[in-house]
Amino acid sequence: MAPHHALRCCKRALNWVPVLFINLVVGWSYYAYVVELCVYTIPNNAERISYLVIFHIFLMMFVWSYWKTIGSKPAGPSKAFCLPRAEKELYEREERAEMQQEVLKKVARNLPVYTCTAGGAIRYCDQCQLIKPDRCHHCSTCEMCVLKMDHHCPWVNNCVGFSNYKYFVLFLTYASLYCIVICATVIQYFIKFWTKQLADTHAKFHILFLFFVAALFFISIVSLLSYHLWLVGKNRTTIEAFRAPVFTNGPDKNGFSLGLSRNMAEVFGDQAKYWMLPVFSSQGDGHSFVTRLVHIDPEQANSVLQQNEVCISPDCFISDGVPIVSVTMENDP
Repeated sequence: MAPHHALRCCKRALNWVPVLFINLVVGWSYYAYVVELCVYTIPNNAERISYLVIFHIFLMMFVWSYWKTIGSKPAGPSKAFCLPRAEKELYEREERAEMQQEVLKKVARNLPVYTCTAGGAIRYCDQCQLIKPDRCHHCSTCEMCVLKMDHHCPWVNNCVGFSNYKYFVLFLTYASLYCIVICATVIQYFIKFWTKQLADTHAKFHILFLFFVAALFFISIVSLLSYHLWLVGKNRTTIEAFRAPVFTNGPDKNGFSLGLSRNMAEVFGDQAKYWMLPVFSSQGDGHSFVTRLVHIDPEQANSVLQQNEVCISPDCFISDGVPIVSVTMENDP
């Protein structure tokens, strides 16, 4: 047991290496910008002060959102999704998969679960011993089920999911803006050093390297930011982008999409004053989500689902007080 415990401790320590690397780069960029550029290179006080004010504003927002992403504990399913003692004992005694599914179906009737496995089975996590809520997945690194899991990010050493997805998107946003501010204000001195218009000093290396590093980081970060903004607009997670969620009527990659404005509000909230602040304002509880195939007005269903060529059958029934539309998939997405 001791060697295994030591191995796990070493693994957890190594997981912080990418975070340490990011912090070292940011720390060096702070020194290069504030000391080498603003103190030793810029001769004009007005220019120096304006650069320092702008730089520190974006640095503060970048660091704030970054550490909120790191420090937000991944949200896990509530106890309501755990099997009651009697059903759990029955599930563990059963060796036949079909009988285990019957136990899970009985419990799931009282839960807001509308997605299933590709084979139509209830999504159950044997490690956490609970029925997975919609959009919930087990993270082997965090060793837990994470609500609305997007991915496990080594650069923040944390799972990105319901509890911190807004912080993650803001972290990418402010990281991109931080790099833009550095490139836009450093470029004139970069050119002067490069063309020998300024004398070679100890600041030359820092300023040249600062511009190159900021430009390279901007290119990589803005591409990732663009992808996640696209995911927000479509109301998909990274996992769902690669593997469409499966409903009782089949897979639907747009099953959780409710239109651009509502998709954005689900992540950033409905109050614009909180959108750009790394404070929690996402809608819902992470356990249940409004979908296009469930909680839908039958009279408007065809217009809502026409982009996936989904036809609505005439019959609509009520389950647990929720209107559910019976659909037939003409073109599997």
